[in-house]
Amino acid sequence: MTSGTAAAFRALHHGRAAGDPLILPGPWDVASARVLEEAGFPALATPSAGIAASLGYADGSVPPQEMFAAVARIARGVSVPVSADVEDGYGLPARKLVDRLLDAGVVGCNLEDSWGSKTDRSGTLKEASRQADYLAEVRAVAGAELFVNARVDTYVRGVADLDETLARARLYVEAGADCVYVILAPTDALPALRAGIDGPLNAIAVPDGPSPKELGELGATRVTFGPGLLRRTMSALRGISAELG
Repeated sequence: MTSGTAAAFRALHHGRAAGDPLILPGPWDVASARVLEEAGFPALATPSAGIAASLGYADGSVPPQEMFAAVARIARGVSVPVSADVEDGYGLPARKLVDRLLDAGVVGCNLEDSWGSKTDRSGTLKEASRQADYLAEVRAVAGAELFVNARVDTYVRGVADLDETLARARLYVEAGADCVYVILAPTDALPALRAGIDGPLNAIAVPDGPSPKELGELGATRVTFGPGLLRRTMSALRGISAELG
């Protein structure tokens, strides 16, 4: 993957007007990726939970080699840039992680700052300084070749502390992260996060929550969906299935 492609992906995150966030749908296989590309989205962001479900695994249980193979198939199957959610990096040293991402053909990655259960929120936040060191190592190895989206898991791990969240976000930006993703942050915290973070802010769109446009108006510069599109697709398929009987 060329730095020019990564640079083009990075540029999509900047200069955006309020209410016009970068919308990055999450494909789980090549077929869904091609549908989203045909719909005109300029880039895609694979969700680890969506890929896990498509491969028959629980979220967080996909063997790393299968995850990298899945995102590589998606990246090869479309012509738009693809960023990959690779959870916490699977314990890989920065050099090996970057090599695997670049070999897969992606232009960016999500790296989260917690580990443990994905289903009952009983996981543990990593020490922020150690996570920042890891992000700095990834940045040093990748240079401009990868867009690094640093996920902050305070809210998803039950630490609803805005000051702690902002402290982590700032550390990660200082370490070289291109964007900060405070997953499941309450919508009323988005303006403060926007004001307190020097760089793009990723928010997740959830069912019955604010629309992507509304999230943008609250401060998000990038909106992703996690496994939400897969779940909506499966719900539609259940309805179709009911009609077949």
